Amino acid sequence: MNKKRRVAIIGTNGLPAKYGGFETLANYISLHLQSEFSFITFCSKTKNKDKFETYNGSKLVYFPLNANGWQSVVYDALSILYSFIFSDILLILGPTSSGALIFLNKIFKKKIIVNYGGVEWKRQMHSKFEQRFAKFNCRVASHYANYNIADNFALKKNLLNEFNLESCEIIEYGGDHVSCETINSDYLLKYPFLSKNFYFSLGRCQSDNNQHLLLESFKELPNSFLVAVSNWDHNTYGKSLREKYSNYSNIIMLDPIYNQKEIDVLRSNCYMYIHSHSQCGTAPSLVEAMNLDNAIISFDVATNRVTTNNKAFYFKDKKSLISILENTSVDEIDINRKVMKEISKSLYTWNRISNLYSNLFIN
Repeated sequence: MNKKRRVAIIGTNGLPAKYGGFETLANYISLHLQSEFSFITFCSKTKNKDKFETYNGSKLVYFPLNANGWQSVVYDALSILYSFIFSDILLILGPTSSGALIFLNKIFKKKIIVNYGGVEWKRQMHSKFEQRFAKFNCRVASHYANYNIADNFALKKNLLNEFNLESCEIIEYGGDHVSCETINSDYLLKYPFLSKNFYFSLGRCQSDNNQHLLLESFKELPNSFLVAVSNWDHNTYGKSLREKYSNYSNIIMLDPIYNQKEIDVLRSNCYMYIHSHSQCGTAPSLVEAMNLDNAIISFDVATNRVTTNNKAFYFKDKKSLISILENTSVDEIDINRKVMKEISKSLYTWNRISNLYSNLFIN
C-alpha cells in the first residue's frame, strides 16, 4: 500500500474552524480528503482545555502565538519551517506574513501551493509599511510556489498583473456546509427581530468591509431593519460605529456568533443578505449566503460580480444602496433567491472544491 502524502495546511488560526474562510477551507478539505492524504494543520495560541490532537483526520500542531498581528510573522515562519521537514506538500493560505521563506524550497524541494485569498496589501486597515511587507511576501511566494491559487477570476487577473505570473489556478470556496434553519420559540425569544423582515450582514469589522456605509444607509430608513454581526470591539473603527449607531431602533449590532446552527438561523431567515466586502476574492460568507437561498445585495466590485455571476443587486455608495432597499420588489427578490442558489449549487460545493485541491496535490 502506498504511503499517504503529507499535506501541511499553513496560515490559519487552526481547527476547529470558527469564522474565517481559510479555517473553513482547512476544515472541509481535510474532512473530504482524509482517506487520500495525511494532513497537518497548524493552530494558534489555544487554551489547553480546548486543544485536540486531531480534528477531521488532521493532526493539529499548536504554537503559543497568535495567527494575526505581528506574531503572525513568527507563527507562519515556524509553520513553514516545520513543514519543510515533516511534510511533502505545503498548502499556504495567505502568504502575506512569511511567504518570502518559500524561496528556501530551492533546498527542500517540496510541492508548494499558495492561495492568496484576496488583495491583502491593499486593505485600508493596514499601514503603508504593512501593505508593502504583505506585497513583498506575496511577490516572493508567487515566484517560488509550484502552484498559485486565486479563488476568483477577477483576483486571478489582479495577481497575474501584479506579480507577472505565467499561470494561476482558480479554486473557489464551498458553501454547502450551511443549512436553512426554522425559527423555534427559543430563537424567537433570544432574537425577537426574527418575527420581522430584516436585512442581514456578516463580516469582520474593518473599513474595507464598509460597515459604516451600511449603518449610515439604514439610519436614514427607520422602517427597514438591519441586523449586522461583527467583531465591533476589535478595533477603534468598530467601537466608533457601535457608539454612533447602536441606539437606532432599526439597527441591531450583534457580536460574533460561533455556533453554526445559530448563525444559520439568522442568515437563512433574513429578507435579503447584504455583502459589503470590497477587497475579498470569492468571499466565503457570500457563497454561504447564496447557499442559504438568500437574495443578495452586494458591494459593486469585480470580484463580487464574478462570484454572483453579475446577477445580484449591486451598490457602490449610500445612494445606490438606499435605492435598492426602497425599490426592489418582492418578485425580484424571489427570483434572485433562486438564481443565487443555482449558482452556488454548480460552483460552491465542498465536493467540487476538494476534488480540485486533490488534483493539485497529486499532479
